[in-house]
Amino acid sequence: MSVIHPPDRPMLGIVLMLGFCALAPLADALAKILGETVPLLMAVLARFAVQALVLVPLVAATGRLWRLRGRMLRLVILRTALHIAGITLMFSALKYLPLADAIAIAFVMPFVLLLLGHTILGEEVGPRRLIACVVGFIGTLLVIQPSFAEVGWPALLPLGVAVVFAAFILVTRLVARDTDPIGLQAVSGVMASAVLLPVLLIFGATDDGPAALRLVMPSGQDWALLIGVGVLGTLGHLLMTWSLRFAPSATLAPMQYLEIPFATLIGWLIWRDLPDGLAALGITITVASGLYIVLRERTLSRTGSGGARAAQSQP
Repeated sequence: MSVIHPPDRPMLGIVLMLGFCALAPLADALAKILGETVPLLMAVLARFAVQALVLVPLVAATGRLWRLRGRMLRLVILRTALHIAGITLMFSALKYLPLADAIAIAFVMPFVLLLLGHTILGEEVGPRRLIACVVGFIGTLLVIQPSFAEVGWPALLPLGVAVVFAAFILVTRLVARDTDPIGLQAVSGVMASAVLLPVLLIFGATDDGPAALRLVMPSGQDWALLIGVGVLGTLGHLLMTWSLRFAPSATLAPMQYLEIPFATLIGWLIWRDLPDGLAALGITITVASGLYIVLRERTLSRTGSGGARAAQSQP
């Protein structure tokens, strides 16, 4: 039986991605707080275990399909591995960097994703979006310099996050139209938990292993934070997955720049952290480029598909 793909609806995809942009830095803020008392692997495991505990009963209750095989199963396994790697790198970066700086540096990702979406998926990329992404990338470089001067090599961890999550979003785009988002996230939560839990039990029970892999008993507050990270992360990535059902990744990639002002606000409210002058300039540039893309997509959606193709062909 053939699968009916939903049509591209760029503005709906943008709205859903905006929800992700608000929830993702909030989950990262909770992870940064947890990093002071809870080992890294436990925080990462909690992120995926809560996802599985929330979504598997929902899948069962609603009769959603979540059995995968063949090429789709291989893609979901790859997607889960990338998700684990990306979250592990991000949680590690948050131990060293302010929230807004870590997220801002990671925003080399949309530039990488733009190129991957064009070369691998053949997605159409107009010159105006390409220019906006280049400008945003320049802003990201401005954020790296003061962070690297202050903390050294950990300032480069978000660059690893960028590369991994660019690949993650690309794979998500390949599977999103042919899978139910809730079922997909449930499968990923179960797969990730099945991988991480044995590692934690094997290496975390001894005092000789790395500190990041140790198993400790969380306090009451830590339990609340662990659950919060899982719930917010799950909901945020559901919104991201839904957004990719309705808009190309090249359209949504610049939109994610809007995570930065959310992260800046959250960082100021919790830690009173504000970017310095050079980093603030870089953040301003990236946000401006992202807002330009939103306005551009709104114009294209109003002109219709024919008008959008014509507009995308203009310099």
